[in-house]
Amino acid sequence: MAHEGGCLCGAVHYLVRGPLRPVVACHCSQCRKSSGHHVAATSCARADIEITGKVTWYRSSDTARRGFCGICGSNLFWDGAGENLSIFAGTLDGKTGLTMAGHIFCADKGDYYEISDGLPQADGRDPALTTMVEKQ
Repeated sequence: MAHEGGCLCGAVHYLVRGPLRPVVACHCSQCRKSSGHHVAATSCARADIEITGKVTWYRSSDTARRGFCGICGSNLFWDGAGENLSIFAGTLDGKTGLTMAGHIFCADKGDYYEISDGLPQADGRDPALTTMVEKQ
């Protein structure tokens, strides 16, 4: 199974040859600031993704960086410690077959919306929902 995606202008493209994790919505302040709302992301094993084009990386914390297109500004990736790379689900092309698994960092969510889909919610990071691995 392969999934393709990329940025708005087409300068950055990626191909994933391998499984994708279900989508998790992150409501942390950094995701809200970088996207204008919350972020919905899946992830894949680093070895399963091929990226073409120039990704601009921004070190957003001591433990992560965010990848985006330097031309159109599309947010594409969240890259933390571990074996997986997070991919912003909205950048995938076509039907994905993915489903939403839950919400993280709900304690930081904006006050202008409610989370009412009945999916699991965590106040912070939740290793049961995400595939992030802590640095050793």
